[in-house]
Amino acid sequence: MNHRSGHLTASRRPAARGPQVAAVVRTPLDRSLQTFPPESHTDLVRRRGGLISIPRRLVLPPPPAAAGLAKLLLNVTVERSLGPVQVVMAQEKSVRDLIRASVEAYGKEKRRPLLRVSDPRCFELHYSPFSLECLRPEEKLISLGSRNFFLCTKRSTSSNSSCSEEASGNANAPFALTYLMDFLL
Repeated sequence: MNHRSGHLTASRRPAARGPQVAAVVRTPLDRSLQTFPPESHTDLVRRRGGLISIPRRLVLPPPPAAAGLAKLLLNVTVERSLGPVQVVMAQEKSVRDLIRASVEAYGKEKRRPLLRVSDPRCFELHYSPFSLECLRPEEKLISLGSRNFFLCTKRSTSSNSSCSEEASGNANAPFALTYLMDFLL
């Protein structure tokens, strides 16, 4: 058989006399594939005590779980800001600590718009901008169930005024349009 064409040559053809016997000639590629162990013996390597075994003393035990070292990556979106501030904190810290760290990170990164106040006590943390209820400052981070939060300034609570009274009071101010400047910028 010619190894390039795969055809039987005249010298390798079976003789015309006698029964026709098909000549099986293997190429070098076929012979090299045959040197690998058959698939039925591959479990020798995998099982204990096989061809390749790992001594028990080299098998490392799993590392003990360190409960106090776990940290959380938290995303805090500050009111009127474009993107969240990422803060890494220990899971036993409180919401108060997260507010303080978020305000510090926002100021350190020099994000825009600048915060009017940098006192963490002037802010409250919510699950989202649409959540009306703020989180309690003494609550632990691990018990919150979320890693994305919204930080906004505390609203002044005026119990005896209504929304329409506040709106009419702002409309009668001498420079009423200056309140829109923050919105336009």
